[in-house]
This record gives sequence, C-alpha cells and structure tokens, in this order.
Amino acid sequence: MTVESTAARTPRRSTTSGGKRASAKKAAPKKSTGSTGSTEPQLIQLLTPEGKRVKNAEYDSYVADITADELRALYRDMVLTRRFDAEATSLQRQGELGLWASLLGQEAAQIGSGRATRDDDYVFPTYREHGVAWCRGVDPTNLLGMFRGVNNGGWDPNTNNFHLYTIVIGSQTLHATGYAMGVAKDGADSAVIAYFGDGASSQGDVAEAFTFSAVYNAPVVFFCQNNQWAISEPTEKQTRVPLYQRAQGFGFPGVRVDGNDVLAVLAVTKWALERARTGEGPALIEAFTYRMGAHTTSDDPTKYRNDDEREAWEAKDPILRLRTYLESEGHADEGFFAELEAESEALGKRVREVVRAMPDPDLMAIFENAYADGHALVDEERAQFAAYQASFAEEGGK
Repeated sequence: MTVESTAARTPRRSTTSGGKRASAKKAAPKKSTGSTGSTEPQLIQLLTPEGKRVKNAEYDSYVADITADELRALYRDMVLTRRFDAEATSLQRQGELGLWASLLGQEAAQIGSGRATRDDDYVFPTYREHGVAWCRGVDPTNLLGMFRGVNNGGWDPNTNNFHLYTIVIGSQTLHATGYAMGVAKDGADSAVIAYFGDGASSQGDVAEAFTFSAVYNAPVVFFCQNNQWAISEPTEKQTRVPLYQRAQGFGFPGVRVDGNDVLAVLAVTKWALERARTGEGPALIEAFTYRMGAHTTSDDPTKYRNDDEREAWEAKDPILRLRTYLESEGHADEGFFAELEAESEALGKRVREVVRAMPDPDLMAIFENAYADGHALVDEERAQFAAYQASFAEEGGK
C-alpha cells in the first residue's frame, strides 16, 4: 500500500474494531489479573514491556480474534506515526512550522484507542492526537497547516468524524458530551470519544463534562492520556488519587490501562465504546504513559525532568514492545520490517515536500475576525503592525 493511500484512507472497520457483542451489558472492570506488578493500582496490561503476552480475564475477549495481519498493522501505524512526528519536529526546528506538539512515547495510547473506534463514532481531539488522526484517515500533512499558521485545521471534521484540533485546554470534553447527548436523542448506534491530558483533567470544563455525561447517560468515552507532565507540572501536584478514580465520584466506571501497551489500550477502549453504544453511559480511561519529548517545541523538559526517569520509560517503549512480540511469535520477518522502513522514508520525504510547498502565513490575518463589526483599537493595532513590518523592508533597501 502506498504512503498516500494509507494516509488518506477511510478508517477501516477492522474485525478488531468491535461491533455489537452478544452481551450488551458490560460490568465495570475488576482488578486486572494481568498487571505489571507495579504499585500503581489496576493497571490493565496484556503485553509486558518485555513483549510477553499476559492474560486478563476481563479484557482478553476483546482482542481474542486479532490476527497476525492486524498486529502488523498496529505496528505499522505506530512506526509511521512516530516518523511523521519526528519529521514535524525537525521541520519546526528548521523554521518551517511555528510550533509542534510531539506525541513521542504515546503512540500505543493513540493507535490502540483510534483503531477501537468505528467509522460512525465521533472523535474530539486536543492538539497532540496525530496518531488518532492517522487512524481516522486524515492525511497527516493536513495537520501541519495549522502549526504553520496557514489554516485553522485543513480538514473537514465531518468527512472522517474527527473534529478539528482544540487548543483551549479541556473544552473539547464539553463539546464531546453535548454531541454525545445529541447522538443519544437521535437513537444512533454510535459513540463519542474525547481525548485530553492529565493537565486538562484539572480544568473545570472536564468536571462539567463528567457531570453532564453522567446525568444524561451520554454515550461518551473520556480518554485521558496521562503522560505525567502538564508542561512542567507533575501529576502528583494536581491530584491526590489516580486520575481514573475520579470517575467514581461522578457515577461511572474508570479504568487505568498501560498506555504503552497497544493491545491493552485497544481492548479497554473497545470495552468502553461498546458499553457507550449499548446505552450504558460514559466511562473514563486513563492511559498511563509518558511524554518522551518536550510538551511542545517551545519547551525544554531538561529543566524539570531528570535523565533517569526518561531512561526508565525508554525501556517500556511501545513500538519495541510490539516488535519483540511479533518476532517471538513469528508474526513478522525481516522483509516486513525492511518494507516498512522504506515506507517510513517515503512518508518522511512527502511530509517535507508538502510543508515546504505551503505558503508563508499571512501575518496580517491575525487581525481578521477579532470582532464581527470591526473595532477602532484593532484598526489601530493593525496599522501599527503594518508599519512595523514595513520598517524591515525599508531597512533592507538602504
């Protein structure tokens, strides 16, 4: 499959994506029998950092029929998503993008949850869900226009049921809840999933979304990627309990899953989406993972994180974990990995070419649409900025 057709493809309705099951009622998850052995409570895991498959009585059934082809597809998704992310980071460093929010280390959380969705589900992302966008069939180069300042998103949300990126922290959870309430009133057999981070979980919008979704039994899944750092603020400075436990106070189930285990994330998200579709209401998933890079390219994580912490999480790398499992089970050979490497190179080249062909942002556009009918102060600021920009041309002409 070509890179172009992969990036722009319609989201596949995989056999692992979960249609209706015979049992509509899904109980709240119990303690995992396949945990990491960590002191962290209820960390659902199906694939250990060493690439060993472990059993879990509650969630095994959701991935029991997964094929070798589908496992390779999950691996391919993560590899190509990471390559795209690396290219975007490099392009920002070269001055081609104004900013970039890297997903490095969070590939399993995004690909696992993204591949659990159905075509008719609706996704509300933040600004880091590049892997979820990939799963929903959004061409990755469309994500870069906003970060270059040449558009407000670059894709039609209704084409792929994938909303535009949301910069305002946490507000998309309210949008998702309202949309899910509408889905319920329409009687549709679909669900909504809202992504946010551990930092956003402290926002009032998220608490309000929890309240409304619970009271109205909205078919929405709240997917929190707990990468443990809200810019420079560690999670323990924001909460006294694990984030998934917050759901209990609002009256719906919460689950903590190993966010670096793509199989576990796939299974848990399928569980949550299924119960939402069958009228069981909202659920909260806390994908416990780690942000390997900076919060954005304007951030320097070495100022607040130590190398030991990062090295410990590098050993839990989600891509290496699945590759080890594929090799040990004989599901992938060197030919597969070589072909994927070539596809990765082709994707990187296309991303660079597309971005460099984009126009420069219109610097004066910042003053447009500030007020519906115009404003004297905005007019004054526009004139001052125009004069400032013109001064560079005057200096260059001397």
